[in-house]
Amino acid sequence: MNGTGHRPTGHPTVFDDALLADPHAGYTLLRKAGPVHRTTTPDGAAVWLVTRYEDVRAALADPRLSLDKRNARSGGAHGPSMPPELDRHLLNLDPPDHTRLRRLVSRAFTQRRVEGLRERILSRTDELLDGFTKPPMDVMTALAAPLPLAVICELLGIPDEARRDFRTWTNTLRSPEPDAALGSREAMRHMHRYLLGLIADKRARPGDDLLSGMIAARDQHDRLTEPELVAMVFLILFAGYDNAVNLIGNTTLALLTHPEQLRAVREGRLPVQAALDETLRWNSPSMLASRRFTLEEVRIGGVVIPAGERIWLSLTSANRDGARFEDPDTFNASRNGPHLDFGHGIHHCLGAPLARLEGGIALTTLLRRFPSLSLAVPADELRWYPSFRTRGLLELPVVW
Repeated sequence: MNGTGHRPTGHPTVFDDALLADPHAGYTLLRKAGPVHRTTTPDGAAVWLVTRYEDVRAALADPRLSLDKRNARSGGAHGPSMPPELDRHLLNLDPPDHTRLRRLVSRAFTQRRVEGLRERILSRTDELLDGFTKPPMDVMTALAAPLPLAVICELLGIPDEARRDFRTWTNTLRSPEPDAALGSREAMRHMHRYLLGLIADKRARPGDDLLSGMIAARDQHDRLTEPELVAMVFLILFAGYDNAVNLIGNTTLALLTHPEQLRAVREGRLPVQAALDETLRWNSPSMLASRRFTLEEVRIGGVVIPAGERIWLSLTSANRDGARFEDPDTFNASRNGPHLDFGHGIHHCLGAPLARLEGGIALTTLLRRFPSLSLAVPADELRWYPSFRTRGLLELPVVW
C-alpha cells in the first residue's frame, strides 16, 4: 500500500453462499486479495471488512472505532434487530458508560468467583452425561447447549422452573431457519417480559447472585439505569450461552477428528485448555467481532476509511492468518500464539474465564466417561449453522 492511502476495489458479494459454505477457504482468498474490503452485509448495509490479524487486533483496541451506533453516518441497517429496551449493553457502548458498566459486571467474572462455580458445573455435567444411555447421542442437545444455560442461570439467580422457557427462547434466537426473524422477535419479547418480572422479584427478595448485585447497584448507588440493567442481563444470558455452546461442540469435533491429539489429551500429555484455545483460533465460534463505526477518518492496512463508516472485523480470518500463525489451517493444540476470539483491549470478553472453565470440565468429563467416543457420521456430513457471525454445529452425533 502506498503512503497516501487509497480506497480498495469493491467486493459486493463477499457474504455469499460460497463464504457461508466454507468460511475458512473464503477468508483465505480475501486475505490474499487485500487487508480491507468494501462490501455489503447480508442485509444490504455498506461495510468495510477487515481480514488480517495485525489489522484486526489493532482495530479491536482502537478508540477511534465506536460501538455506539449513534456514531454511524452511513445508511442501511446496523446489524441484527434488537428491541430498544434490550439494546443498551456493553457491546453497544463506548467509555465512559462502557467503563462504568463493565466495572459493575466484572465482579461476577473474577477468577475467584468463576472457580466458585466449579463444583456445580462438575455436578451438572455428570447429570447431563448420565443421559448418554444409548448411542448415538447428540453432543449439542444433550451436553453443549444445556450446560452453559444452567451455569448462566445459576450465576444470574434464575430459578430452575424458568430454565425450560429460557432454553426454548434461546433455541429460537439461535434458529438457523431463514424465516426465523418473527420467532426471534417473539422470543425476545417473552424474555424481556420475564426479566422485568424477575427483576421485580429480586428487588423484593434479593439473593447472593449477580442479578441481585446489579439491582443493588441500580437502586442503592444510582450507577446503573433501568434500561442498562435489563439489557445487561439479556446480554450476559444470551452471549454467555451461545459462545460456550459452540466452544464445547467445536472442540469436541476437533479432537474427534485429530486422534493423536485426542490421545494426548486423554493421557494428560496435552492440557484440555490447550485444545480449547486452539479451537478458538482454528474454528472460532465468534466469526465476527461486534460492528464498529469510525469516529474520524482512519487508516487500516493502508486503506483510508471515512468517518461514520461501518467496520466488520473478521476474527475467523485473523485467527488463520499465515503472517501470524505457522501452518494456520492445521489444528495443533501444542502451538503458542494469542488468538482473537475473545477480543482484545477494553472489549475483551468478560465471560472468557467462565467459558474456559465450562469447556474444560465438559470435555474432560466427556472423554473420561466415554473412552471410546467417536463420530457417528463422517465429519464432512455434519451440518453447520448457516451464519456469517457464528460458527457452530447443528448436531454432533457420537457413538461409543
